[in-house]
Amino acid sequence: MPATLTDVAKRAGVSLATASRAFSDPARLAAETRHKVVAAAEELGYEVPGHGGSRTIGVVVPDIANAVFAALIKALQERAWPGRHRMLLADTAESADREREQVAALAAAADGVVLCSPRLPPDELRRLAGAVPAVVVNGEAERMPSVLLDAGEGLRQAVEHLFALGHRRLAYVPGPPSSWADAQRLDEVKRLCAEWEIGLVTVGHQNATVDGGAAAAAPVVASGATAAIAYNDLVAVGLLAGARQLGRHCPEDLSVVGIDDLDIAAAAEPGLTSVRIAIERGGTLALDLLLEQLAGKPRPAEAVRLGSQLIVRGSTSTAPHDNPIPSKKK
Repeated sequence: MPATLTDVAKRAGVSLATASRAFSDPARLAAETRHKVVAAAEELGYEVPGHGGSRTIGVVVPDIANAVFAALIKALQERAWPGRHRMLLADTAESADREREQVAALAAAADGVVLCSPRLPPDELRRLAGAVPAVVVNGEAERMPSVLLDAGEGLRQAVEHLFALGHRRLAYVPGPPSSWADAQRLDEVKRLCAEWEIGLVTVGHQNATVDGGAAAAAPVVASGATAAIAYNDLVAVGLLAGARQLGRHCPEDLSVVGIDDLDIAAAAEPGLTSVRIAIERGGTLALDLLLEQLAGKPRPAEAVRLGSQLIVRGSTSTAPHDNPIPSKKK
């Protein structure tokens, strides 16, 4: 059986993402690590995917205007270019019906499909893809490899950060109800708030846009929360603007945390504290996994998780009222 990237990663003693980067973006790795991966690949006879003839790759995203998916598409395209692979792009506009049609159409027209944050259930995705190789990014997969941009560690850091600043009542502003990532993030925030004994209020689902965040400002302010975590940076920036229109200022009256760490987070006023997720690495790794399948290298339908970290900026500060702050969590 031909060696896979997973085999190379195990032989080199590195993560799957690091092994992928050794071939897709070697300049960003330490020379010792890069040499270790290349040596392992040579020992195993691993063939770098993407150099055995061009392929047509279908890519499905729920919203091309969202900067997260734009970054994913860019990473996929950069990884596809050396092998001159062609990309067919479909935007489903957050519609399950449109996604259903687009997945079926691309499965018929492309050699393989990358499904980014799909809204359809796993079993239906597998049925629509048929025998065409497919990889899922940020979603559940039925007998498909998947790459998960896991915000869990960054959210743990965020809740610990807010707790240390004296916040004892937190709001979570969710995104689209069909989003797998949103469900995962909300579950993690609930678990962390229970662990740290922080009160949590969840407002209604919002579009994953600046306007969605602005619409959530009134219920967040009315909840009495002194800090909020938003589904993504766009929602967080909208929340900042909406709260300002209500006479509440950040971070004096309300601390705000986003997720994704897009360029807009650093440019916001104040700078947005955000959970940085591995968007570009996720796109690169997803295409590597798909190209391996197309090269006839079977692999298990497993999930690869890429980590996250909190980037602290000016949108978080001490709680605006006195709170008893225990020396440590229970």
